[in-house]
Amino acid sequence: MRVFVTGASGYIGSAVVPELLRAGHQVTGLARSDAAAAKVAASGAEVRRGDLTDLDGLRAAAGESDAVVHLAFDHAAVFAGRFPDAAATDLAVVRAFGDALEGTGKTLVGIGIRRTGDEQRDAAFAANPRSIVTAAMQEYTERGVHTIFMAIPSATHSSRDEHGFLPQMIRIARERGVSGYVGDGANRWPAGHVLDVARVYRLALDKAPAGAQLFAAAEEGVPVRQIAETIARHLDIPAVSIPAEQAAEHFTGFPFAAMDITMPNAATRELLGWEPLEPGIIADLDEGHYFAEAETEAQLEATDTE
Repeated sequence: MRVFVTGASGYIGSAVVPELLRAGHQVTGLARSDAAAAKVAASGAEVRRGDLTDLDGLRAAAGESDAVVHLAFDHAAVFAGRFPDAAATDLAVVRAFGDALEGTGKTLVGIGIRRTGDEQRDAAFAANPRSIVTAAMQEYTERGVHTIFMAIPSATHSSRDEHGFLPQMIRIARERGVSGYVGDGANRWPAGHVLDVARVYRLALDKAPAGAQLFAAAEEGVPVRQIAETIARHLDIPAVSIPAEQAAEHFTGFPFAAMDITMPNAATRELLGWEPLEPGIIADLDEGHYFAEAETEAQLEATDTE
């Protein structure tokens, strides 16, 4: 299968592309810079230069492919407080892909969670600006596109994770001198190792029917207090409760500390025959790689002082 992948040089894409290549697919990755192009080429995939604003180029790439795996997203805009802008850009991209694939039966794998019929859960998802993209994908499902909705775990972890939920929590813990959680810390984050997530993408292309909703979380929901306490143990600082009214200030630049969501994975496991193989989030933290760089820097500073 000829697969076009956006975000091919990114954190998740760098795991998905090799997984698809090993399965025998022909992969072309979108690259917006020389560095990204080099990374995609090094993985063994073909390179297509461009970015998310080149809608004509994206339509052409989709038309030349049997499947599109859309991973790219402007996360920098989200952390800068411009989530609606990032979602609007993503909507334009998905519509470009959908228009190119309409009536062909070809596959479009996008990130999103479809409505479930559970009013409380659907209301929470609808509050996410990215829900407009999911709604657009649902339209294309009825217009001859083999859409697959992929829910990526909030805490997608590994030794290559530099900007995700765990690095943000660790950064704030170092800055504040305490590892915080909001309230009683019972709110949950779905979690999954990036290599396990990549396997879901590979299996989805082979097995998922049109309109399928897949959840790539190996752990459906891990209490944030447990994560914060593990971070505290590694940094040798206290784990403390942050009152809800102080959370925005304490977790400045990271608006997800109080987020509470789970991703049930039983249906995904059964449909795809998927079994996660990598360490869980606490075990991954305990491997120490999330803290190793800072420890090295501290050692160098100590050496310079002597």
